[in-house]
Amino acid sequence: MTSPAAPAAQPPALARRAASASSSPVRDILALTARPEVISFAGGLPAPELFDAEGLRAAYDRVLAEAPQRVLQYSTTEGDPALRTAVAARLGVRGLPTGPEDLLITAGSQQALTLLATTLLEPGDTVLVEDPTYLAALQCFGLAGARVVPVPSDEDGVDPDALEELVARERPKLLYLVPTFQNPTGRTLPAGRRQAVAGTARRHGLWIVEDDPYGELRFEGSPVPWIASLGAAADRTVLLGSFSKIMAPGLRLGWLRAPAALRRACVIAKQALDLHSSTIDQAAAARYLADADLDAHLARIRTAYRTRRDALLDGLRAALPDGSIWNRPDGGMFLWVRLPDGHDATALLREAVAHDVAYVPGAPFHAGPPDRATLRMSFTTHTPEEIREGLLRLAKVFR
Repeated sequence: MTSPAAPAAQPPALARRAASASSSPVRDILALTARPEVISFAGGLPAPELFDAEGLRAAYDRVLAEAPQRVLQYSTTEGDPALRTAVAARLGVRGLPTGPEDLLITAGSQQALTLLATTLLEPGDTVLVEDPTYLAALQCFGLAGARVVPVPSDEDGVDPDALEELVARERPKLLYLVPTFQNPTGRTLPAGRRQAVAGTARRHGLWIVEDDPYGELRFEGSPVPWIASLGAAADRTVLLGSFSKIMAPGLRLGWLRAPAALRRACVIAKQALDLHSSTIDQAAAARYLADADLDAHLARIRTAYRTRRDALLDGLRAALPDGSIWNRPDGGMFLWVRLPDGHDATALLREAVAHDVAYVPGAPFHAGPPDRATLRMSFTTHTPEEIREGLLRLAKVFR
Protein backbone atom coordinates (compact mmCIF):
# COMPACT_ATOMS: atom_id res chain seq x y z
CA MET A 1 0.00 0.00 0.00
CA THR A 2 1.39 3.40 -0.93
CA SER A 3 1.25 6.27 1.51
CA PRO A 4 -0.60 9.46 0.53
CA ALA A 5 1.55 11.91 -1.36
CA ALA A 6 2.91 14.74 0.74
CA PRO A 7 1.45 18.15 -0.09
CA ALA A 8 3.54 20.09 -2.57
CA ALA A 9 5.75 22.78 -1.10
CA GLN A 10 5.18 26.31 -2.28
CA PRO A 11 7.82 27.77 -4.61
CA PRO A 12 10.03 30.55 -3.21
CA ALA A 13 8.55 34.02 -3.01
CA LEU A 14 9.15 36.75 -5.53
CA ALA A 15 12.07 39.06 -4.95
CA ARG A 16 11.12 41.92 -2.66
CA ARG A 17 11.54 44.51 -5.42
CA ALA A 18 9.16 42.58 -7.70
CA ALA A 19 6.62 41.86 -5.00
CA SER A 20 6.43 45.54 -4.06
CA ALA A 21 6.21 46.84 -7.64
CA SER A 22 2.85 47.92 -8.98
CA SER A 23 1.54 48.13 -12.50
CA SER A 24 1.73 51.48 -14.25
CA PRO A 25 -1.44 53.41 -13.40
CA VAL A 26 -1.21 55.18 -16.74
CA ARG A 27 -1.09 51.90 -18.68
CA ASP A 28 -4.04 50.63 -16.66
CA ILE A 29 -5.92 53.82 -17.56
CA LEU A 30 -5.03 53.45 -21.23
CA ALA A 31 -6.71 50.03 -21.21
CA LEU A 32 -9.97 51.84 -20.46
CA THR A 33 -9.52 54.05 -23.50
CA ALA A 34 -8.84 51.36 -26.10
CA ARG A 35 -12.30 51.63 -27.66
CA PRO A 36 -12.03 53.39 -31.04
CA GLU A 37 -14.85 55.80 -30.20
CA VAL A 38 -12.87 57.26 -27.26
CA ILE A 39 -11.08 60.54 -27.98
CA SER A 40 -8.07 60.20 -25.74
CA PHE A 41 -5.87 63.00 -24.48
CA ALA A 42 -4.22 60.39 -22.26
CA GLY A 43 -1.57 58.53 -24.20
CA GLY A 44 1.85 59.96 -24.94
CA LEU A 45 1.61 58.57 -28.47
CA PRO A 46 3.08 60.13 -31.60
CA ALA A 47 0.57 60.68 -34.40
CA PRO A 48 0.65 57.42 -36.38
CA GLU A 49 -0.46 59.03 -39.64
CA LEU A 50 2.74 61.11 -39.54
CA PHE A 51 5.08 58.11 -39.47
CA ASP A 52 7.27 58.00 -42.58
CA ALA A 53 6.24 54.42 -43.30
CA GLU A 54 7.40 54.54 -46.92
CA GLY A 55 10.81 55.88 -45.99
CA LEU A 56 11.28 53.30 -43.26
CA ARG A 57 10.11 50.48 -45.54
CA ALA A 58 12.67 51.56 -48.14
CA ALA A 59 15.40 51.56 -45.46
CA TYR A 60 14.52 48.02 -44.36
CA ASP A 61 14.32 46.82 -47.97
CA ARG A 62 17.72 48.27 -48.77
CA VAL A 63 19.59 46.82 -45.79
CA LEU A 64 18.01 43.40 -46.37
CA ALA A 65 18.95 43.53 -50.04
CA GLU A 66 22.50 44.79 -49.50
CA ALA A 67 23.65 43.00 -46.34
CA PRO A 68 21.17 40.30 -45.22
CA GLN A 69 23.79 38.17 -43.49
CA ARG A 70 24.99 41.11 -41.42
CA VAL A 71 21.66 42.66 -40.44
CA LEU A 72 20.11 39.30 -39.48
CA GLN A 73 23.09 38.31 -37.30
CA TYR A 74 24.14 39.07 -33.75
CA SER A 75 25.95 42.39 -33.38
CA THR A 76 28.00 44.40 -30.90
CA THR A 77 26.52 45.57 -27.62
CA GLU A 78 27.59 49.18 -28.14
CA GLY A 79 25.45 49.46 -31.27
CA ASP A 80 25.63 49.76 -35.04
CA PRO A 81 28.67 51.94 -35.87
CA ALA A 82 26.81 53.76 -38.66
CA LEU A 83 23.91 54.55 -36.34
CA ARG A 84 26.18 55.82 -33.58
CA THR A 85 28.03 57.96 -36.12
CA ALA A 86 24.76 59.46 -37.36
CA VAL A 87 23.52 60.20 -33.82
CA ALA A 88 26.87 61.74 -32.89
CA ALA A 89 26.72 63.98 -35.94
CA ARG A 90 23.19 65.20 -35.07
CA LEU A 91 24.28 65.98 -31.52
CA GLY A 92 27.27 67.92 -32.82
CA VAL A 93 25.10 70.01 -35.14
CA ARG A 94 22.85 70.80 -32.17
CA GLY A 95 25.76 72.06 -30.07
CA LEU A 96 27.13 69.02 -28.24
CA PRO A 97 30.37 67.67 -29.77
CA THR A 98 30.10 63.90 -29.59
CA GLY A 99 31.99 60.94 -31.06
CA PRO A 100 30.43 57.56 -31.92
CA GLU A 101 32.49 56.03 -29.12
CA ASP A 102 30.63 58.24 -26.60
CA LEU A 103 27.32 56.49 -27.31
CA LEU A 104 25.52 53.28 -26.43
CA ILE A 105 22.45 52.28 -28.45
CA THR A 106 19.60 51.08 -26.25
CA ALA A 107 16.10 49.64 -26.59
CA GLY A 108 14.56 53.08 -26.21
CA SER A 109 15.59 55.56 -23.54
CA GLN A 110 13.53 53.46 -21.11
CA GLN A 111 16.18 50.74 -21.25
CA ALA A 112 18.85 53.37 -20.73
CA LEU A 113 17.15 54.27 -17.43
CA THR A 114 17.21 50.61 -16.42
CA LEU A 115 20.92 50.33 -17.23
CA LEU A 116 21.68 53.43 -15.17
CA ALA A 117 19.66 52.17 -12.22
CA THR A 118 21.52 48.86 -12.45
CA THR A 119 24.97 50.41 -12.59
CA LEU A 120 24.55 53.33 -10.20
CA LEU A 121 22.00 52.47 -7.53
CA GLU A 122 22.20 50.30 -4.43
CA PRO A 123 19.01 49.59 -2.47
CA GLY A 124 18.37 52.57 -0.23
CA ASP A 125 20.26 55.10 -2.37
CA THR A 126 18.51 58.42 -2.77
CA VAL A 127 17.36 59.71 -6.17
CA LEU A 128 16.01 63.23 -6.64
CA VAL A 129 13.31 63.90 -9.23
CA GLU A 130 11.17 66.80 -10.43
CA ASP A 131 7.73 67.06 -8.89
CA PRO A 132 5.86 65.77 -10.83
CA THR A 133 8.05 63.54 -13.00
CA TYR A 134 7.99 60.83 -15.66
CA LEU A 135 6.04 57.90 -14.25
CA ALA A 136 8.14 55.11 -15.76
CA ALA A 137 11.25 56.62 -14.18
CA LEU A 138 9.56 56.33 -10.79
CA GLN A 139 8.87 52.66 -11.53
CA CYS A 140 12.44 52.06 -12.64
CA PHE A 141 13.99 53.64 -9.56
CA GLY A 142 11.47 51.88 -7.34
CA LEU A 143 12.43 48.47 -8.76
CA ALA A 144 16.06 49.29 -8.02
CA GLY A 145 15.15 49.82 -4.37
CA ALA A 146 16.00 53.51 -4.44
CA ARG A 147 14.50 56.11 -2.15
CA VAL A 148 12.92 58.70 -4.45
CA VAL A 149 12.65 62.27 -3.15
CA PRO A 150 10.81 65.00 -5.09
CA VAL A 151 12.38 68.43 -5.57
CA PRO A 152 9.92 71.32 -5.19
CA SER A 153 9.12 72.60 -8.67
CA ASP A 154 7.15 75.44 -10.25
CA GLU A 155 6.06 76.40 -13.76
CA ASP A 156 9.74 76.59 -14.81
CA GLY A 157 10.78 73.23 -13.33
CA VAL A 158 12.95 72.44 -10.32
CA ASP A 159 13.59 75.24 -7.84
CA PRO A 160 17.42 75.65 -7.71
CA ASP A 161 17.47 76.82 -4.07
CA ALA A 162 15.31 73.90 -2.96
CA LEU A 163 17.54 71.55 -4.95
CA GLU A 164 20.68 72.89 -3.27
CA GLU A 165 19.13 72.39 0.15
CA LEU A 166 17.91 68.86 -0.61
CA VAL A 167 21.24 67.76 -2.06
CA ALA A 168 23.10 69.00 1.01
CA ARG A 169 20.66 67.24 3.34
CA GLU A 170 19.84 64.01 1.49
CA ARG A 171 23.19 63.25 -0.23
CA PRO A 172 21.54 61.75 -3.33
CA LYS A 173 23.30 59.51 -5.83
CA LEU A 174 21.65 61.12 -8.83
CA LEU A 175 19.18 63.73 -10.03
CA TYR A 176 16.77 62.71 -12.80
CA LEU A 177 15.39 65.46 -15.06
CA VAL A 178 13.36 65.79 -18.25
CA PRO A 179 14.34 69.44 -18.70
CA THR A 180 12.85 70.11 -22.15
CA PHE A 181 9.07 69.80 -22.73
CA GLN A 182 8.85 67.62 -19.67
CA ASN A 183 6.61 64.61 -19.30
CA PRO A 184 4.06 65.12 -17.77
CA THR A 185 3.96 68.93 -17.58
CA GLY A 186 5.42 70.17 -20.87
CA ARG A 187 7.66 72.57 -18.89
CA THR A 188 11.14 73.59 -20.02
CA LEU A 189 13.89 74.37 -17.52
CA PRO A 190 15.37 77.82 -18.33
CA ALA A 191 19.06 78.22 -19.09
CA GLY A 192 19.81 79.95 -15.80
CA ARG A 193 18.31 77.11 -13.80
CA ARG A 194 20.26 74.58 -15.86
CA GLN A 195 23.47 76.39 -14.90
CA ALA A 196 22.40 76.31 -11.25
CA VAL A 197 21.63 72.58 -11.43
CA ALA A 198 25.05 71.93 -12.98
CA GLY A 199 26.75 73.94 -10.25
CA THR A 200 24.95 72.06 -7.48
CA ALA A 201 25.96 68.72 -8.99
CA ARG A 202 29.59 69.81 -9.22
CA ARG A 203 29.77 71.18 -5.68
CA HIS A 204 28.13 68.21 -4.00
CA GLY A 205 29.13 65.33 -6.26
CA LEU A 206 26.15 63.63 -7.89
CA TRP A 207 25.12 62.33 -11.29
CA ILE A 208 22.60 64.12 -13.48
CA VAL A 209 20.44 62.03 -15.80
CA GLU A 210 19.15 64.36 -18.53
CA ASP A 211 16.34 62.60 -20.40
CA ASP A 212 15.60 64.32 -23.72
CA PRO A 213 13.04 62.47 -25.84
CA TYR A 214 11.16 65.64 -26.85
CA GLY A 215 13.88 68.22 -27.55
CA GLU A 216 13.58 68.04 -31.35
CA LEU A 217 9.82 68.70 -31.16
CA ARG A 218 10.21 72.45 -30.58
CA PHE A 219 7.81 74.58 -32.62
CA GLU A 220 8.20 77.90 -30.81
CA GLY A 221 10.97 79.78 -29.02
CA SER A 222 14.72 79.25 -28.99
CA PRO A 223 16.52 76.03 -28.01
CA VAL A 224 18.01 75.88 -24.52
CA PRO A 225 21.49 74.30 -24.11
CA TRP A 226 21.64 70.77 -22.76
CA ILE A 227 22.91 70.45 -19.20
CA ALA A 228 25.39 67.95 -20.67
CA SER A 229 26.90 70.81 -22.70
CA LEU A 230 27.66 72.95 -19.63
CA GLY A 231 31.22 72.86 -18.37
CA ALA A 232 30.26 72.45 -14.73
CA ALA A 233 28.33 69.24 -15.44
CA ALA A 234 29.98 67.71 -18.50
CA ASP A 235 31.79 65.04 -16.50
CA ARG A 236 28.72 63.95 -14.52
CA THR A 237 25.75 64.22 -16.90
CA VAL A 238 24.22 61.30 -18.77
CA LEU A 239 22.16 62.41 -21.77
CA LEU A 240 19.41 60.08 -23.00
CA GLY A 241 17.70 60.31 -26.38
CA SER A 242 15.16 58.35 -28.36
CA PHE A 243 13.95 57.74 -31.90
CA SER A 244 10.46 57.00 -30.58
CA LYS A 245 9.11 60.54 -30.92
CA ILE A 246 10.95 61.54 -34.12
CA MET A 247 10.83 58.32 -36.20
CA ALA A 248 8.62 55.61 -34.68
CA PRO A 249 8.24 54.15 -31.17
CA GLY A 250 7.91 50.61 -32.55
CA LEU A 251 11.61 50.69 -33.49
CA ARG A 252 12.43 50.67 -29.75
CA LEU A 253 15.70 52.49 -30.35
CA GLY A 254 17.34 55.11 -28.19
CA TRP A 255 20.79 56.07 -27.04
CA LEU A 256 22.83 56.93 -23.99
CA ARG A 257 25.71 59.44 -23.95
CA ALA A 258 27.81 59.13 -20.79
CA PRO A 259 31.33 59.59 -19.45
CA ALA A 260 33.56 56.66 -20.36
CA ALA A 261 33.63 54.71 -17.08
CA LEU A 262 29.87 54.82 -16.61
CA ARG A 263 29.24 54.04 -20.26
CA ARG A 264 31.46 50.93 -20.04
CA ALA A 265 29.51 49.78 -16.99
CA CYS A 266 26.25 50.25 -18.90
CA VAL A 267 27.64 48.20 -21.81
CA ILE A 268 28.32 45.31 -19.44
CA ALA A 269 24.86 45.63 -17.90
CA LYS A 270 23.29 45.61 -21.37
CA GLN A 271 25.26 42.50 -22.31
CA ALA A 272 23.65 40.75 -19.34
CA LEU A 273 20.23 42.14 -20.18
CA ASP A 274 19.79 41.55 -23.93
CA LEU A 275 23.24 41.25 -25.60
CA HIS A 276 22.41 44.08 -28.00
CA SER A 277 19.54 46.01 -29.53
CA SER A 278 17.98 44.62 -32.70
CA THR A 279 20.59 44.46 -35.46
CA ILE A 280 18.17 44.94 -38.33
CA ASP A 281 16.30 47.81 -36.67
CA GLN A 282 19.56 49.63 -35.99
CA ALA A 283 20.76 49.09 -39.55
CA ALA A 284 17.45 50.32 -40.98
CA ALA A 285 17.51 53.39 -38.74
CA ALA A 286 21.06 54.20 -39.85
CA ARG A 287 20.07 53.74 -43.51
CA TYR A 288 17.02 55.95 -43.01
CA LEU A 289 19.17 58.71 -41.51
CA ALA A 290 21.54 58.44 -44.48
CA ASP A 291 18.91 58.31 -47.24
CA ALA A 292 15.92 60.28 -45.94
CA ASP A 293 15.60 63.89 -44.81
CA LEU A 294 14.79 63.55 -41.12
CA ASP A 295 14.81 67.32 -40.64
CA ALA A 296 12.12 67.76 -43.31
CA HIS A 297 10.11 64.98 -41.65
CA LEU A 298 10.49 66.72 -38.28
CA ALA A 299 9.30 69.99 -39.81
CA ARG A 300 6.06 68.26 -40.86
CA ILE A 301 5.61 66.80 -37.37
CA ARG A 302 6.23 70.15 -35.66
CA THR A 303 3.75 71.93 -37.90
CA ALA A 304 1.05 69.35 -37.19
CA TYR A 305 1.72 69.30 -33.44
CA ARG A 306 1.66 73.08 -33.18
CA THR A 307 -1.74 73.17 -34.88
CA ARG A 308 -3.03 70.49 -32.52
CA ARG A 309 -1.63 72.21 -29.44
CA ASP A 310 -3.35 75.41 -30.48
CA ALA A 311 -6.67 73.59 -31.02
CA LEU A 312 -6.43 72.19 -27.49
CA LEU A 313 -5.49 75.53 -25.95
CA ASP A 314 -8.27 77.34 -27.80
CA GLY A 315 -10.93 75.07 -26.32
CA LEU A 316 -9.78 74.54 -22.76
CA ARG A 317 -11.48 77.58 -21.24
CA ALA A 318 -14.91 76.43 -22.41
CA ALA A 319 -14.29 72.79 -21.40
CA LEU A 320 -12.81 73.14 -17.91
CA PRO A 321 -14.31 74.47 -14.67
CA ASP A 322 -13.92 78.16 -13.89
CA GLY A 323 -10.68 78.71 -12.01
CA SER A 324 -8.73 76.02 -13.87
CA ILE A 325 -5.18 76.89 -14.95
CA TRP A 326 -2.89 75.39 -17.59
CA ASN A 327 0.41 76.09 -19.34
CA ARG A 328 1.38 76.75 -22.95
CA PRO A 329 4.41 74.61 -23.89
CA ASP A 330 6.67 75.65 -26.76
CA GLY A 331 6.92 72.08 -28.02
CA GLY A 332 6.73 68.45 -27.05
CA MET A 333 3.52 66.49 -26.62
CA PHE A 334 1.85 67.54 -23.35
CA LEU A 335 0.34 70.32 -21.35
CA TRP A 336 -0.54 70.36 -17.65
CA VAL A 337 -3.87 71.34 -16.14
CA ARG A 338 -4.82 72.12 -12.56
CA LEU A 339 -8.53 72.09 -11.74
CA PRO A 340 -9.88 74.25 -8.91
CA ASP A 341 -9.49 72.99 -5.35
CA GLY A 342 -11.97 70.26 -4.51
CA HIS A 343 -11.80 68.53 -7.88
CA ASP A 344 -10.29 65.02 -8.08
CA ALA A 345 -9.11 64.23 -11.61
CA THR A 346 -8.77 60.52 -10.82
CA ALA A 347 -12.33 60.24 -9.51
CA LEU A 348 -13.66 62.11 -12.55
CA LEU A 349 -11.85 59.93 -15.08
CA ARG A 350 -14.39 57.11 -15.17
CA GLU A 351 -17.15 59.60 -15.88
CA ALA A 352 -15.01 61.04 -18.65
CA VAL A 353 -14.50 57.61 -20.20
CA ALA A 354 -18.26 57.06 -20.01
CA HIS A 355 -18.51 60.17 -22.22
CA ASP A 356 -15.93 58.65 -24.61
CA VAL A 357 -13.11 61.03 -23.72
CA ALA A 358 -10.01 60.48 -21.57
CA TYR A 359 -6.99 62.16 -19.98
CA VAL A 360 -4.34 61.07 -17.47
CA PRO A 361 -4.78 62.12 -13.82
CA GLY A 362 -1.73 63.87 -12.44
CA ALA A 363 -1.56 62.06 -9.11
CA PRO A 364 0.57 59.05 -10.25
CA PHE A 365 3.33 61.36 -11.51
CA HIS A 366 4.15 62.64 -8.03
CA ALA A 367 6.88 61.00 -5.97
CA GLY A 368 5.56 62.74 -2.87
CA PRO A 369 2.05 63.76 -1.85
CA PRO A 370 -0.02 63.95 -5.03
CA ASP A 371 -1.97 66.94 -6.27
CA ARG A 372 -5.25 65.25 -7.16
CA ALA A 373 -6.59 68.29 -8.97
CA THR A 374 -3.98 67.95 -11.75
CA LEU A 375 -4.11 66.14 -15.07
CA ARG A 376 -1.96 65.66 -18.17
CA MET A 377 -3.33 66.22 -21.66
CA SER A 378 -1.58 65.10 -24.84
CA PHE A 379 -2.31 67.03 -28.03
CA THR A 380 -0.47 64.86 -30.58
CA THR A 381 -2.65 61.86 -31.34
CA HIS A 382 -5.82 63.49 -32.69
CA THR A 383 -6.63 65.97 -35.43
CA PRO A 384 -7.82 69.48 -34.51
CA GLU A 385 -11.38 68.45 -35.38
CA GLU A 386 -11.20 65.45 -33.07
CA ILE A 387 -9.63 67.61 -30.34
CA ARG A 388 -12.53 70.06 -30.53
CA GLU A 389 -15.05 67.21 -30.27
CA GLY A 390 -13.14 65.72 -27.35
CA LEU A 391 -13.30 69.04 -25.50
CA LEU A 392 -17.06 69.22 -26.04
CA ARG A 393 -17.33 65.80 -24.41
CA LEU A 394 -15.02 66.86 -21.58
CA ALA A 395 -17.16 69.91 -20.90
CA LYS A 396 -20.07 67.59 -20.10
CA VAL A 397 -17.94 65.98 -17.38
CA PHE A 398 -16.46 69.09 -15.81
CA ARG A 399 -19.38 71.47 -16.25
